[in-house]
Amino acid sequence: MEKIDNLDRQILEIIMRNARIPSKDVAAECGVSRAAIHQRIQRMIDMHVITGSGYHVNPKSLGFRTCTYIGVKLEKGSMYRDVVPELEKIPEVVECHFTTGPYTMLCKLYARDNEHLMELLNDKIQNIHGVVSTETLISLEQSMNREIPVMKK
Repeated sequence: MEKIDNLDRQILEIIMRNARIPSKDVAAECGVSRAAIHQRIQRMIDMHVITGSGYHVNPKSLGFRTCTYIGVKLEKGSMYRDVVPELEKIPEVVECHFTTGPYTMLCKLYARDNEHLMELLNDKIQNIHGVVSTETLISLEQSMNREIPVMKK
């Protein structure tokens, strides 16, 4: 894998603060050409350093007021590969991690309210073949949400 240098790191710091910043502004701040910025960003996309772009939508504005983490225990850990495609069919599930510790998987989902959460748990998640049990942790408030810092070497 190619390495990223200090210019790449500087570009990342800038675009992580504002993904919609014009390339000309990034170029001016970095002291390089706009073409260099485009090339560097494309290279970092190709290297999977940058893995996405777009807008973040506030789930509450769409009526999803309850953020929940679900600890899922499976019959066997190896069933993870079969369970993930079933969870992908549930649009409210936005993250899923194969984990160590008390749960086989940890999932993040959004529900409209407690009734909707109960429906998701009882009618969908707990009915997936291989799911033995779940534990629900409701987020009362998100205190922080950030990207990993880009540190200079």
